[in-house]
Amino acid sequence: MINAQVGFDDLGLGEPLLKALRDKGYVHPSPIQEQAIPAVIRGRDLMAAAQTGTGKTAGFTLPMLERLRHGRRPARGQVRALVLTPTRELAAQVHENVRAYGRHLPLRSEVVFGGVKINPQIERLQKGVDLLVATPGRLLDLHQQGVLRFDQLECLVLDEADRMLDMGFIHDIRRLIRLLPEQRQNLLFSATFSPPIRKLATGLLHQPLQIQVTPENQTARSVEQVVHPCDMKRKSELLSHLIRDGDWRQVLVFSRTKHGANRVAEKLSREGLEAAAIHGNKSQGARTRALQGFKQGSVRVLVATDIAARGIDIQQLPHVINLDLPNVAEDYVHRIGRTGRAGETGHAISLVAAEESLLLKAIERLTGEVLRKEDVKGFEPTILTAPPIDLGGGRRRSNQRPRRRQGGSSGRQRRH
Repeated sequence: MINAQVGFDDLGLGEPLLKALRDKGYVHPSPIQEQAIPAVIRGRDLMAAAQTGTGKTAGFTLPMLERLRHGRRPARGQVRALVLTPTRELAAQVHENVRAYGRHLPLRSEVVFGGVKINPQIERLQKGVDLLVATPGRLLDLHQQGVLRFDQLECLVLDEADRMLDMGFIHDIRRLIRLLPEQRQNLLFSATFSPPIRKLATGLLHQPLQIQVTPENQTARSVEQVVHPCDMKRKSELLSHLIRDGDWRQVLVFSRTKHGANRVAEKLSREGLEAAAIHGNKSQGARTRALQGFKQGSVRVLVATDIAARGIDIQQLPHVINLDLPNVAEDYVHRIGRTGRAGETGHAISLVAAEESLLLKAIERLTGEVLRKEDVKGFEPTILTAPPIDLGGGRRRSNQRPRRRQGGSSGRQRRH
């Protein structure tokens, strides 16, 4: 719970940052902010386990800006503080926060990621940057071209480190760390303290303060969760029904596949529900437009894959719907963490077919809670048993006959 007795002015932040917080209407820090900000200002290394929506971005950007404002300005091509993120969307979101909090400071911040032209980024970086937010691949490209140097680097942040490992960035991260000065502050943020994260932290952090604001793999208590059993082939129809029946104006929908996301977004749009898809095959411009439209209200339904959804940070997002359950149970926690933020009540709905029974059981084992099942009138499932979706990452169960997936998000399966 947020300690109402503690204000941001109790944490060691200077007046320029406090003014920016007042501009945004923020008065009391979240638990992770209350613990992290003083420690980072003192120069401690930090290892924090925090779900999306706990305020972790402000937990590291505010104290970094406080430290940077007292130091010497960067030389040409130099970077003083570096935040690494797994996706373009998250990089853009973090940089948006940096700009908002640093609006009254004479500091330069930039963001760089792939999928867009590199030359404009090169031009912006040449004067030197106090704080840079970047994805690993584009950052390595810029360094190899001689655009960036790290001699002045004071602080490194790995944001959503667990996702970076999942996406295969560990080799890029290790290459980057070898380029950095040994004497620096290190901050690592992850949804969980999994064994791979602890291994990474061992070689990266020096006597870190550990913060864990939510028990591992538990879902936020402010999120109301419900499962609607449904035949696989009727999921899109049920999704449309729920949105119309509840008159939901802002809905984030998760699809397991890019093709499925496209199909559902197109179907909803044809039915008069403004929808857009966001996934890795979309251009960066299309992804940015879809996300902006969703935030501003011109897009009512955003259909996303797990990777593309990283970095979607919307205050008071009311509804998250799992059109398909994720293959990895931990992703369920990430998904529904998009709603129920900052003490607001959120609504997480999963449309679950009989074929997904093993996936549902894996989620319930991970979170330690049995999800409430509730039929929707007119959409009660007719298939009582079906071959489960494979949990083995491609290895088929020995007693399971081959089956071919047909169509997009509906995931309809045909036996033969």
